[in-house]
Amino acid sequence: MHVRRLELVDFRSYHTVTVEFGPGPSVLFGPNGIGKTNLVEALGYVATLGSHRVGTDAPLVRAQASSAVIRCLVAQEGRELQVELELVPGKANRARLGHSPVRRVREILGALRMVLFAPEDIELVRGEPSGRRRYLDDLLAARRPRFAAVAADYERVRAQRNALLRTAALARKSGAGADLSTLDVWDAHLARHGAELLAGRLALVAELSPHVAAAYQAVAGDDGGSPAQLEYQSTLPSPPPSDRDALTEALAAALADNRATDLERGATLVGPHRDELGLLLGPLPAKGYASHGESWSFALALRLAAYQLLRADGVEPVLVLDDVFAELDTGRRERLARSIDDAAQTLVTCAVEGDVPAALRGVRYEVGDGEVKRV
Repeated sequence: MHVRRLELVDFRSYHTVTVEFGPGPSVLFGPNGIGKTNLVEALGYVATLGSHRVGTDAPLVRAQASSAVIRCLVAQEGRELQVELELVPGKANRARLGHSPVRRVREILGALRMVLFAPEDIELVRGEPSGRRRYLDDLLAARRPRFAAVAADYERVRAQRNALLRTAALARKSGAGADLSTLDVWDAHLARHGAELLAGRLALVAELSPHVAAAYQAVAGDDGGSPAQLEYQSTLPSPPPSDRDALTEALAAALADNRATDLERGATLVGPHRDELGLLLGPLPAKGYASHGESWSFALALRLAAYQLLRADGVEPVLVLDDVFAELDTGRRERLARSIDDAAQTLVTCAVEGDVPAALRGVRYEVGDGEVKRV
């Protein structure tokens, strides 16, 4: 798989721009702040329906414009498929596959498989659990698009349950009675959707773990020290079973046991939305113990492991390295380049071309003044 063409209209800093790509490595270079990341951010949005930089769509639309359009032509095994997204802040986004509108935007998931590594990914190691949960859920949806609907259903039911809990908490404070007749129903729905999401995450972590260990060793080399490991840490009171029916029962029991606390706090305190993906170097958590270089190596390992897992599914994903090499020392740069030299398509952004290892200096594009020129 590779991106053959990217067209943007009123996306970020671009009024209009079209870039033609080919297989193999491509380097987008130019000064910082000129719009290189905007290009790969648009591709990332097509792949995941979200930005790796912001949590809402409004910043993605150029100032004074009411909407933005991303068109992406994806080539795979001699066939081409155009994906189009229209981002309309405050309203429902619209999408097309092969010029035909889709009923739900998430139906485009899987049309472009892509793994993006960016400087923000250091937060996968140093940041809050929510970023690591999103890493798992994005990869689940990339491999099995139905998990996007599973996660959405889980969040919808959790929002409904939380609304009921908050109403009950306010009623109790005012001395009024609270109608909790529907709480059992929401618990059952939450346990069912949560069990499906949790089962997917547990299976994914089991598959990812050897890839993470291998990628960390490949990037860190002799500087890696202890081996990298993953550990799924559930809010269930005991290690979660792998069977989905058993998980449903375990989540239902945990919700029942925690109901008094949930009612007091007005929020759901157990479930996949509170789980953690533990990142370990030997017996110690990487967060708080890893050095700067070890943290970067672990963040890279998470993305490279996702890349290898997607490849193992039979579809070569696009690999994007957004301003990564400036953050790495020479040894890690070269080891990273060697580990991905057979990628079907690699898109690299940089401010200084010399930061990019020679093996990845393919087709060059100069970015500046709202334009992208092949040089």
